[in-house]
Amino acid sequence: MLKGILPVLPTPFAADGSVDHDAMERIVDFALASGVDGVVFPGFASEVDELDGRERGSLLRLVVDRVAGRVPVIAGASAPSAEEAIAHAREAVAAGVRIVMIQAPKSVGVTAEAVAAFYGAIAQAVPEIEIVLQNAPAPRGSDLKPDVILTIASGNPAITYVKEETLPAGPAITAILKNKPAHLKGVIGGGGARYVIDEYRRGACGAMPAVEIADVHVALDRAFRSGDLAKARDLYMRTLPLLVIQANFRMAFTKYVLSRRGILTNHASRAKLPPMDAMDLSEIDAWLTSASSLLTTGNVMLRGAAE
Repeated sequence: MLKGILPVLPTPFAADGSVDHDAMERIVDFALASGVDGVVFPGFASEVDELDGRERGSLLRLVVDRVAGRVPVIAGASAPSAEEAIAHAREAVAAGVRIVMIQAPKSVGVTAEAVAAFYGAIAQAVPEIEIVLQNAPAPRGSDLKPDVILTIASGNPAITYVKEETLPAGPAITAILKNKPAHLKGVIGGGGARYVIDEYRRGACGAMPAVEIADVHVALDRAFRSGDLAKARDLYMRTLPLLVIQANFRMAFTKYVLSRRGILTNHASRAKLPPMDAMDLSEIDAWLTSASSLLTTGNVMLRGAAE
């Protein structure tokens, strides 16, 4: 069963804009050294829309090879059509991955019948996979309601998890788990771990944040599961300012923090993101410095907060 911290890995780029495969290996190594319970690639936080088919396939194989069976790999297979999602799922199977995460495209609509047909076509075409139904909020996602998700999942045994990241996600997680079909193994939280305590208290089996503070998120997860809610809350409180900033700058923030931690050499992105100016970087550095005692994996190379 998937559980715990399952970060979505970013795609690192060299200064010339090409994919940096060596850096991708370092990201995987960092995640594993942090004690994560699985990794996700590619996802929206991987800038998947900016990767061509060759890049996407080679990076997924790199991740699978580097993980070498130590933790589960969840492959993103979202696409504008069922046919493309099927192709991504088959590529994942060929790479040795059996769990794929798929968000229904908005073009399908939001009715239970239409979305169920989308997932049904995928499950029929690639019967060896388990599906994580990703439910993202509008405008990126379809913002499916819990009753719709339950109807879809109940009719499709291949859907074994739901990643619930609508806002607020808490009531939806409660509703899904209260009425879930027997084959649905769990609900995974999204939202970049900005609501992880609430999600866990409602019964979420895991979380899919970004990877830049995976070691802290693992410590939070372990504290919660051991019954030390006070420690979990303290770790959450001390890192929440960073996650709030991450919500604005997304992958650029993740890569900047990874560069400050010695994992990456730049924070280049292909996606069109808000630019981070000197004040933004100074604020990130200040919060990283305040949380530096929590950063237990790899090198911590932080400038002084006043620099």
